[in-house]
Amino acid sequence: MSDVLLLHAGVADSRMWEPQRAPLEATGHRVLAPDLRGFGTRQLEPGAFSHVDDVATLLGDPAVVVGNSLGGRVAIELALERPGLVGRLVLVAPGLPGWEWSEETRAGWREEAEALDRGDIDEAVEANVRLWVDGLYRLPSEVDPAVRALAAEMIRRSFELQLPYLDVADERELEPPAFARLEDVRCPTLVLVGELDVPDMRALAENVVTRIPGARLELIADAAHLPSLERPDEFNRLLLGFLAR
Repeated sequence: MSDVLLLHAGVADSRMWEPQRAPLEATGHRVLAPDLRGFGTRQLEPGAFSHVDDVATLLGDPAVVVGNSLGGRVAIELALERPGLVGRLVLVAPGLPGWEWSEETRAGWREEAEALDRGDIDEAVEANVRLWVDGLYRLPSEVDPAVRALAAEMIRRSFELQLPYLDVADERELEPPAFARLEDVRCPTLVLVGELDVPDMRALAENVVTRIPGARLELIADAAHLPSLERPDEFNRLLLGFLAR
């Protein structure tokens, strides 16, 4: 069985993959679930860095690379820059620079930025949870409180690690950007997106599927941006079914 590299979302850290560890290991896979720089247990430091270079050091033989949102972007970039390391891709609501984001999504980002400008970390965390965990179609009371609480904890941790270094840490950008090169991804690809995710993410997932040769799309009902936490049984069924093909 192959290694499975799990790359977390930008509103999470490696803890979001806890429901996937045991099912993957039970089928013989070795699970790698790192914290990216500035998330969870991984410090962000001054200077240039590359998430792609960081995760490439974890791999030898071709692996299954699973990425959610920010992690999806890193997964695609890894497949483009180091194709020999990526045997299969699972992209969960991948976020890519170059997409024309809607006013709905931009409004959520403005809420976060305005709260941070005021020094109100609590409201910045809550703005992210409302946008990405609740989604645009649910009240907070309609979401599993344990999922909301974990997401808030992970987002708060990322603020603690990243805010002191915003002006002195610089991630290297892929040139040309991944969004312009999706047709060059050549490995089998599954794209997953929560049915309750923001419309941008669903539209972007559809765009990715039409442009990566042979990719297929699956919607996960009753989930927003973090379906691995909200609907772990369905997420694991789709993931393990793809790996068993």
